[in-house]
Amino acid sequence: MLERNEMDRRARTDHPVHELIARRFSPCGFQEREVPAGDLRSLFEAARWAPSSYNEQPWSYIVATREDPARFADLLSCLVEANQEWAARAPVLVLCVARGDLARLGRPNPMALHDVGLASATLTFEATARGLAVHQMAGILPDRARELYGLPENVAAVTALAIGFAADPAALPEALRERDTAPRTRKRLEEFVFGGAWGRPHGIVAEPSRKSPGR
Repeated sequence: MLERNEMDRRARTDHPVHELIARRFSPCGFQEREVPAGDLRSLFEAARWAPSSYNEQPWSYIVATREDPARFADLLSCLVEANQEWAARAPVLVLCVARGDLARLGRPNPMALHDVGLASATLTFEATARGLAVHQMAGILPDRARELYGLPENVAAVTALAIGFAADPAALPEALRERDTAPRTRKRLEEFVFGGAWGRPHGIVAEPSRKSPGR
C-alpha cells in the first residue's frame, strides 16, 4: 500500500505509463530511518545491469550512510551548500562517478555521462519499487570529491544521490514542505518529440492532449 505522501506526489500523466514511473519523485525530506543493507545492495545490482556503450559500464559509486558519521560528513562536503542543507537529513548519500575513456579501445568515451545516467535511473526505479526515494543532484563540488577520494585523472564525480524513505511533508520544516508539495510540472510531448524538422511535433504527439502536472 502506498503511503499518503507517495499518493500525493504521484505524477498525473497525459498517457499511460508504468506504475513505477508515476510513483517516482525526488523528495527533499527523508524519514529518520535507516535503509536496509540488502535494499542498498539490490539498488546497486540494478545499476550493474544497466545498458552501456560497448558494455564499458563506466559508472562507479561512492557510498556513505549516517551510520558512519565521519564518512557521511565527508561525502556531504562534496555537495554545494544549498544541497547540504536538506541532504544532511537523508540516511544515504552516493557520489556518482564516470570513467571518461574506453578501457578496451584506449580512447575517450563520449557516452560515459549518458551511461552513468542510465545506471542511476535504473537504480532509481529499483528504489521506487522498494518504497524508497532517490533525489538526484547536479549540485556537487567535483574538485573537492577528486581531492577527498583520490579519483584518478580519467574519472570524475558527476552527480550525487540522496536515498531514503520519503518523509510526510506535513512533518517537515516549512521550506522543505513547500518544496515537497509544490506542483509537479513537465513539458508537453509536442515540445520535445519532433518529426521531419526541428521543432515540428511528430504526428503521434501533435494532437492536443490533456494538460496535466508531472516533477
